[in-house]
Amino acid sequence: MLKGFIFDLDGVVTDSAKYHLAAWGELAKQLGITLPSTANAALRGRSRMDSLAVILSYGHQQNQYSEAEKENLADKKNQRYLQLIANMTPADILPGINQLLLDAKAQHLKLAIASASKNAPTILRQLKLFDQFDAIVDPASLHRGKPDPEIFIKAQHLLQLQVNEVASFEDASAGIAAINAAGQFSVGIGDAKALAAADYFVANTGLLRFESVTKAFAKWQSALNKRGDG
Repeated sequence: MLKGFIFDLDGVVTDSAKYHLAAWGELAKQLGITLPSTANAALRGRSRMDSLAVILSYGHQQNQYSEAEKENLADKKNQRYLQLIANMTPADILPGINQLLLDAKAQHLKLAIASASKNAPTILRQLKLFDQFDAIVDPASLHRGKPDPEIFIKAQHLLQLQVNEVASFEDASAGIAAINAAGQFSVGIGDAKALAAADYFVANTGLLRFESVTKAFAKWQSALNKRGDG
């Protein structure tokens, strides 16, 4: 039985990813690094330090900085990011998400955020959504980033639910891989080809409907039960 929803933040609840990308782009320029057109996709869903590693790899600068210097670079990017998101409002919530959250709450589902962003609580407060969520995974408590399933497993445990009681939402292929590795029902939002491994897919958040997600989840659960996995 479906009892909880777990959401990535960037690209799912709001498009704060564009601010991340802008801040990384500015840092890259300062370091003399030209980002390829594929950089946006490569950076989505990654932790701060993993994203910095990607940026430095584009400029072949991975070995030019000490760990302390890398931390300083990541902090510099984050300060710029915080400036960029300071003016976010509930108008920045992606289409369909408010209604999905309302419908989930009406059916007494528990809600969690599983984001690699350390700024998730700040963003949720800007969006006036902080009180809607029962749990927010602290990225600092994690040992591995997506596509490792750790963050989704942790969110599930914070909600005190079983693996076959949650549906998790992602817009990045690494995130879908993480959800599937956790054994949870995966909802992909975005590019059909990149998210082909998702159990359920929509092209954008505006197409999300609580009834459609729950129906797809029920079919998935039934298939698990027939295999003896549920």
